[in-house]
Amino acid sequence: MKILIVEDERELSRSMVSYLQKENYHCDLAVDFAEGRTKIESFDYDCVLLDISLPDGSGLQLLKELKNDGKMEGVIIISAKNSLDDRIEGLNLGADDYLSKPFHLSELSARIAAVIRRKRFQGNTVLVFNELTIDLIAKTILVDQKPLDLTRKEFDLLLYLASNKNRVVSKNAIAENLSGDDAHLYDNFDFLYAHMKNLKRKLTIAGCNDYIKSVYGMGYKFTM
Repeated sequence: MKILIVEDERELSRSMVSYLQKENYHCDLAVDFAEGRTKIESFDYDCVLLDISLPDGSGLQLLKELKNDGKMEGVIIISAKNSLDDRIEGLNLGADDYLSKPFHLSELSARIAAVIRRKRFQGNTVLVFNELTIDLIAKTILVDQKPLDLTRKEFDLLLYLASNKNRVVSKNAIAENLSGDDAHLYDNFDFLYAHMKNLKRKLTIAGCNDYIKSVYGMGYKFTM
């Protein structure tokens, strides 16, 4: 799952990135309004953590632009401001949650997970596709009730495809989900092909049906 943190407090943002990466989230960071807007326009995220008070603009204005553009990311406002008016305005603009500073990073992670479950998985904590089970909380995979050992990238790849079930996902979108705004550093999709090959091989060996289909010239599709 891919997170954007729009936060100008360097120490806090570094702490959030460090903690969330250990929770298996891929994190991109923006330190002001302009950078946040550029990244939101350029990439798709599962959740955006948005500070209200940015050095060059209001996080609430960025939230308004995000929603006006039809972006579907979950949004959690994080702010030192704890006024009722700020919370109401943020929620009315389309934010999914509001967290006042200071906060515990474990609570932030739990709120992110809850937002993603609501937005991506209809509130479910466990996804079941016949013999394949994906536990979003434990971050584990079962095939016929037997655990399957995947790397973090393989887990993220499977979850991303499953969350877009029956939709063709482009190679660019998958690469961005796995590598964030570093995806442009790769000359080709060899890293994606390697992760895809290993994931499909492990699923097949475990006895899982081949749900991941290659769509020629377009990308991949998780279908049952």
